[in-house]
Amino acid sequence: MTETVRTTAPVEATKVTPPRRRIPTRTPHQAGGSGKGTGRLGGPLSGVPWALPALLFVGVLLVYPFLRSIYGSFFEDNGFTSHYTGLDNFTRLADDPIFGRSLLNTLMWVVGTLLLPVLAGLAIAVATHRMRFGLIAQSVIVLPYAVSGAATAVLWKFILTSEGSLNQVLDAVGLGSLAQPWLLEWPQNTLSMIVASTWQATGLNVVLFAIGLRAIPRETIEAAELDGARGWRMFRHITLPQLRSVTVVVVGMAIVNSLKAFDMIWVLTQGGPARSSETLALTMYREAFRLFHIGYGSAIALVLSVIVVASSWLYLRRQLPETSPR
Repeated sequence: MTETVRTTAPVEATKVTPPRRRIPTRTPHQAGGSGKGTGRLGGPLSGVPWALPALLFVGVLLVYPFLRSIYGSFFEDNGFTSHYTGLDNFTRLADDPIFGRSLLNTLMWVVGTLLLPVLAGLAIAVATHRMRFGLIAQSVIVLPYAVSGAATAVLWKFILTSEGSLNQVLDAVGLGSLAQPWLLEWPQNTLSMIVASTWQATGLNVVLFAIGLRAIPRETIEAAELDGARGWRMFRHITLPQLRSVTVVVVGMAIVNSLKAFDMIWVLTQGGPARSSETLALTMYREAFRLFHIGYGSAIALVLSVIVVASSWLYLRRQLPETSPR
């Protein structure tokens, strides 16, 4: 009798895949608030409470004084009594020779600040970009920028006074005929203060242009060198266009800073002699806080604000690339 042996093949264990857990997701609108009752602050309104302190800060320190200046410019106000005069303060500006001189001095500051610190900063940054000790040279030039405007003015007052170091050096080298009272006559007092401001402001421009030079792709420079670009051609067609964005910032800052120049002028000349070196910012300060012509000072402040905003807007509108709507 033949015994039949039954063999059973092993049955492979069936793998049971556990159910995949579904992770809940939320839309950006739902993520703006959690729980019930937050739908009103969801989405774009969720950041409003966080912005309120900043908006309050700006409103108290900027918006309210500006609106108060507009309102005060229509009044004759001496700090104690005031009465409505309409546009008399603005018509007085047209006939005031001091305002005309301060407007001219402000224009000289704008032109001088654009020609001297910006061009000097660009030239120094380009000249020291590939120098062996260029970083050290740039650091030395930046040092005056760390000094406050008032301290810079005190230093230059020792240099530019009638018995100052500049005239003494001219006498020592046989150029005594060039010695003169640099701060006592117009327009050389304004030009001298622009030179002093240039000594301080050039350092920041050097830093900004140096950053722009380091951001230029190395491949662009090497390709231009292979095409034979050297010296002026390299600067004109490669370096300068690549520095366009930095130049927009530097020139914009120079325009605004020159329009509100105050501290250096006040320490060096206090706007004198006979208010010949005042700028619009200094004339506004003197009329409002020294002579207590608050309405007239408010009118000057309004004119200065309009000039600053208009010049900045026109410059940025011309320089920034236009974006076409999609």
